[in-house]
Amino acid sequence: MAVAPINKVREVVDYAITRIDPAKIDLGIPNYGYDWTLPYVRGSSAAVTISNLEAIQIAIAHDAEIFFDETAMSPYFQYEQSGQLHEVWFEDVRSYREKFSLLPAYLLRGMGYWQIMRFFRPNWLLLQDTFQIRKL
Repeated sequence: MAVAPINKVREVVDYAITRIDPAKIDLGIPNYGYDWTLPYVRGSSAAVTISNLEAIQIAIAHDAEIFFDETAMSPYFQYEQSGQLHEVWFEDVRSYREKFSLLPAYLLRGMGYWQIMRFFRPNWLLLQDTFQIRKL
């Protein structure tokens, strides 16, 4: 499934604000994707962590169509390599936009990125377009 499906993120925030002042909560934003081999076997399957850009490059290299899950609000695709089926979930500007919208909706303090070192320019452009960024 998605790295951080918006429906599940909302569930966590809904619970968190019953215990913590929203003005003290920073939302964690994933900046990576997962490349899973299928079929998934609980306890033995492991995903490879990839950058969002790597995910797009893999889709292009394998001529894979990228779909968008409207429940998770996250892009994904499948491809085959060496007879093994893979499923990739990652973030794009659509999924980031959904996550960013939670900050004003819940009056959260801010956000931070998991895996800041995987550069994905569209994220930074959307971030700059969406928020007034204060450097401390």
